[in-house]
Amino acid sequence: MDYRIMSFDSPLLHALHHMTDLHEDNDINKNPNAASRTYVRDAKAMAATPADIKEDAKSYVFVVDMPGLKSGDIKVQVEDGNVLLISGERKREEEKEGAKYVRMERRVGKFMRKFVLPENANTDTISAVCQDGVLTVTVEKLPPPEPKKPKTIEVKIC
Repeated sequence: MDYRIMSFDSPLLHALHHMTDLHEDNDINKNPNAASRTYVRDAKAMAATPADIKEDAKSYVFVVDMPGLKSGDIKVQVEDGNVLLISGERKREEEKEGAKYVRMERRVGKFMRKFVLPENANTDTISAVCQDGVLTVTVEKLPPPEPKKPKTIEVKIC
């Protein structure tokens, strides 16, 4: 994406844009340490999806702004048993006949966030609700373990 289109023509943004697009100039055979296309794409998608995380006595709550998205555009998954993955795609509106964009500032494309859940998260009771452009994912906590009672061992006399 060219940030100059959006009236952000600062040297810092230009440098950041250039660094994130290095993978287009590098062949993996020329520079084996170059970031892969998938890594750069995922990093951009994660950086562009801010989230708030709240914790209360019974649950963890993840709040992510998703304006203009339908529930079919959003996926909430659990990977590797304890990694919450929120992903999806915002598609560009089709241009109508005779109309053209003068400026495009809203982000389009794929987005993704990954969160490592704590050990006391109950991944079997995750709920997700999207209302008024805000996705709320609630992960219930497991009850605290029962404290272990001391075990009495009978001493035998021989």
